[in-house]
Amino acid sequence: MPEQAAVAGLPPAAAARTGSGSGSSSSSGPSSGPSSGPSSGPSSGPSLGAGSGSGSGSGRFCDRTLALTAAQQDRLLRFAAVLREELALEDGIVLLSRSGLDLSRFAIRYSHAALGWRSEQGVWSARQLYYACDEGRPRIFDQGLAGFVLGTDDAALGYVSLVRLPAEASATLRTALLDGTRVQQLLAARYSANAYIYSLRYQNCNQWVMEMLAAGWGGLAEGEDLRARAQAWLAQAAYAPQPVEVGSRWLMLASWFVPLVHLDDHPDAARDAMRLQVSLPATVEQFVQQRFPGSSRVELCHDEHQIVVHRGWSPVAAGCVAGPDDRVIPLAD
Repeated sequence: MPEQAAVAGLPPAAAARTGSGSGSSSSSGPSSGPSSGPSSGPSSGPSLGAGSGSGSGSGRFCDRTLALTAAQQDRLLRFAAVLREELALEDGIVLLSRSGLDLSRFAIRYSHAALGWRSEQGVWSARQLYYACDEGRPRIFDQGLAGFVLGTDDAALGYVSLVRLPAEASATLRTALLDGTRVQQLLAARYSANAYIYSLRYQNCNQWVMEMLAAGWGGLAEGEDLRARAQAWLAQAAYAPQPVEVGSRWLMLASWFVPLVHLDDHPDAARDAMRLQVSLPATVEQFVQQRFPGSSRVELCHDEHQIVVHRGWSPVAAGCVAGPDDRVIPLAD
């Protein structure tokens, strides 16, 4: 069973019931020496009612599985190798995002964000919030790049985005990201896939990243009220993502039946208008670009025939269609 490392002394997750969010990962913890344990299946990224689930426990939403053929796994591992190649000369913190849950009905490509960091031994890990299914609570894990890529719902078509930060922004963020106390204090006790950006009641993976950015760039000291101070800093920094148009009363009502989707943290006006402010990888990237215009972005995608490497802030074409300036790596043997 592949493993992830629980961060900064947090207890390892219980044995996994799914392999959809892990894979062969090379995990390396911070200097405090995290314990390692088996990956629990991630339920990351806002589903906005799109995930499958049941009314009892975490239901099928928590137990997502993706059975891979040998050919599919080989393709994804080759995709991860290209990502590793892109990071080979990098030693700062990077923002990593990947496609996972199918959110195409909301015109959303990416569902899950993490912060990538390189250990002194040169090993890259993605530090991120995952929902630990067997424990019924969110946890912070370090995961190798292969495991990060394998956490997809579509083995035939996948996307990964990485944003490189300017040196000063990276350095201040790294200090916070590898501070186990602040990492734990920024972790909410309860998970909601569509957590409201300015509520302490719940948290999703992308909101944790935003609050981590606030702790680092705001120079916020440790403390039990760290999440509240992080959100106050984000408000002062004018973090106001475009609301997601839910577009269906049925999807709003689905929150009563999907265990990891909630509405009670969102303002009444937002619920009535079916427009929810949720942190998404795209909103995190927009915030980073606005705050640090010197940041750069690379997008990688794959289909069943090729890998495309696309540079710049414009998105790669849907369906992983290469543009004239894109690098193309054939997957055919």
